[in-house]
Amino acid sequence: MSETKDTNPKDLVGLTKLPLRLVPPVAMARMAEALENGASKYGPHNWREFGVSASVYYEAALRHLFAWADGEDEAPDSRVHHLAHAMACLAIMFDAMEIGKLNDDRPVPGGFTARADAWVNKKEDA
Repeated sequence: MSETKDTNPKDLVGLTKLPLRLVPPVAMARMAEALENGASKYGPHNWREFGVSASVYYEAALRHLFAWADGEDEAPDSRVHHLAHAMACLAIMFDAMEIGKLNDDRPVPGGFTARADAWVNKKEDA
């Protein structure tokens, strides 16, 4: 591997850019498998045209995470890894949110963060 100098103008500019090198390529490949499965069922980028409800994709992501946590690696219907499906759900929510196509139907904020912080503080005080 060749060595670069700190003064290379391209390097100096490149270091200010979004660090996409930090995204694991295998995660992107797995997520692409899940997105292709969804595209074959519902059409590619369908959420950009029709929009999506946060609750639907949140619950779908949870179902995939729970199935994975329960010991199942691949979704039986698609043969795609459950974690890839969960990533795809979250990616769709981000994309829809960025373009104004996410129906944010979350309930009124509750007290989860305060409760979780209290739990940590209780443990630290013990």
